Amino acid sequence: MENFTPVSAAIGGAMIGLSAVWLMASAGRIAGISGIVGGALDAGKGDKLWRWTFLAGLLLAPLIVGFFDASFLEIDFPTTGSLLVLAAVLVGIGTQLGNGCTSGHGVCGNARLSIRSLLATLTFMGTGIVTVFIMRSLGGV
Repeated sequence: MENFTPVSAAIGGAMIGLSAVWLMASAGRIAGISGIVGGALDAGKGDKLWRWTFLAGLLLAPLIVGFFDASFLEIDFPTTGSLLVLAAVLVGIGTQLGNGCTSGHGVCGNARLSIRSLLATLTFMGTGIVTVFIMRSLGGV
């Protein structure tokens, strides 16, 4: 968080919120990334075009930004590759257990005043706080 700036964070948050509202208003869909990916990969789903377009936007937007200023894309993960893979697998399992991810529950579900989403978001945040505490206590991060 050394480079945190409230203005860029507010602009980014507003853009995420506006895109979630746009998807709900135009397609009647919730902008939950795990649900979008799951539906894009599900052979039985017939509404794949918007899903793949959404996912393409998630991948292309940073590439376009990086074309103008590559320093925006620099990320430093203070952990090893195997721990990062384990974390990704655990997040995937958590999205299945919680019926969604932080974007679906934290952004869209809470905006709709869903109790399930509020509880899921509190669980995500609490688990993240405990994980950071444990990792720092063990000297891992």
